[in-house]
Amino acid sequence: MSAPIHELVAELGDDVVVTEPDRMAGYRYDRAHDPDAGTPLAVVRARHTADVQAAVRFAAAHLLPVVPRGAGSGLSGGSSAVDGGLVVSLERMTAIDVDPVTRVVVTQPGAMNAQVKAAAAEHGLWYPPDPSSYEFCSIGGNVATNAGGLCCVKYGVTTDYVLGLEVVLADGTAVRLGGPRLKDVAGLSLTKLFVGSEGTLGVVTEVTLRLVPQQRPTATLVATFAELDDATGAVLDITRRLRPSMLEFMDRPTINAVEDMTRMGLDREAAAMLVVQSDEPAGHAAAEIAEIEALCEKRGATEVFTTDDPAEGQQFVTARREAIPAVERTGTLLLEDVGVPLPQLGALVDGIAAISAAREVTIAVIAHAGDGNTHPLVVYDPADADMAQRAQTAFGEVMDLAVSLGGAITGEHGVGRLKRPWLGGYLGDDVMALNRRVKDALDPLGILNPGAVFD
Repeated sequence: MSAPIHELVAELGDDVVVTEPDRMAGYRYDRAHDPDAGTPLAVVRARHTADVQAAVRFAAAHLLPVVPRGAGSGLSGGSSAVDGGLVVSLERMTAIDVDPVTRVVVTQPGAMNAQVKAAAAEHGLWYPPDPSSYEFCSIGGNVATNAGGLCCVKYGVTTDYVLGLEVVLADGTAVRLGGPRLKDVAGLSLTKLFVGSEGTLGVVTEVTLRLVPQQRPTATLVATFAELDDATGAVLDITRRLRPSMLEFMDRPTINAVEDMTRMGLDREAAAMLVVQSDEPAGHAAAEIAEIEALCEKRGATEVFTTDDPAEGQQFVTARREAIPAVERTGTLLLEDVGVPLPQLGALVDGIAAISAAREVTIAVIAHAGDGNTHPLVVYDPADADMAQRAQTAFGEVMDLAVSLGGAITGEHGVGRLKRPWLGGYLGDDVMALNRRVKDALDPLGILNPGAVFD
């Protein structure tokens, strides 16, 4: 150990400050498996805010990079380690405190999304943001990327539920922003500034979240289509008139990968499948599903299945959640997260299919179709240098396509390190400069998650 790290170990203890290479290895990568991930000088397994403050102050004094890390489930390389820096892991900070009277929950960032949902459910309440990875993604990571999920079409994304934050700034100061109030417009909206900032402006150590009454039982519809355009056309028809609680899309490569994993009898020949749910009050849910069924049939759906049994419907939701792991079994993935205005969804899906054919790589598409946020999964073999290059080219072309259609290079996974080269072109010079001014004001030494989002 170098002398400076010895000082931090002495202050926090060797249970908190990890320096053994074998123990640090698991903290180098997130789920994106960034091939350029570095080797940290140490991993700080913080127990509370004071540990985070100590780590950040030490890093500032010695000009060391600081990479905040939650569960490591990120998909854009946002928590990839940096050579010679500190990884500040928040995995041990998992306290959850629900106040059912004010309908808020105060949680530390290491708590899993599923754990917060379960704690809220004990009081008949619900935390709606619902990433597919909800069982193993942390609230801190959800805040860092402004995660959405399967229910976002009706219930919104993480920022819609964040009422307050405790944040450790780049000089080690801990500040509290917002709080358990539904309405508060005093001062600038600094709480929202940190949501989606991917650890580049501060380290979130506590989150106050709004809860809502428990979701009503759901009715489910599953529709398959022989043509992609019919499926995306049905999405537009549905969203013009209705607001289901879930509206998800899977294309043929995804359907087949999920069927290989689950053996649940999905139609392998279908070009696309929609999974739709309604949680309207009793009687109204069935009516909404019936209307959606008619719209799908009008668009030429080859098969439509409906059920008002929540357990039966959950089987199809689980199949959708398993899409990324299922496709991942077929090869290494470059995970996209592009979104477009809904009228351009069909053009995006068709364009991705054209890129897949031109580059001779599989691109499986899943989508939170109700809000235009797609997750194209570029599949390749890293041992095949030519294929790997074609996959990288396709990755960039998908982002260029989304931007050309008025869309965004990320909807909920964040920019991280993998999408940083495209950020300036997407934002434009003036907006990129404004982003940098905010970054420089809050992190003048540039120690907070360098390489993520910003060059």
